[in-house]
Amino acid sequence: MAASKRIKETHNPTQQKIVGYLKSGLMRGKHYFKSKYIARDLGLSAKEVGTNLAILADICEELDIMRWSYSNSTTWRVTPRAA
Repeated sequence: MAASKRIKETHNPTQQKIVGYLKSGLMRGKHYFKSKYIARDLGLSAKEVGTNLAILADICEELDIMRWSYSNSTTWRVTPRAA
C-alpha cells in the first residue's frame, strides 16, 4: 500500500497509468515496451507516452526505465529497481 500511495503523490495521472501498465507487463515477463503500443493500449499519443517515460526514467523509484532503441517507435527497457 505504501508504494501505491507514494506513486499517487509523486506522479501525475498519466504517469500513474503508464507505471501501472509497465508493472503489469513486468509481471507477465516483458522487459521491452514500444511507446506506440503503450499509447494504443492506454488511449494516449505516442509523443505523450515518450515524454512521460523520459520523466519517469529520472523520477520513478520503483522501475529502471531506459531508452533502448528506435525503430518505428521508441523502445524502452524496463526492469524493477533493485532495493
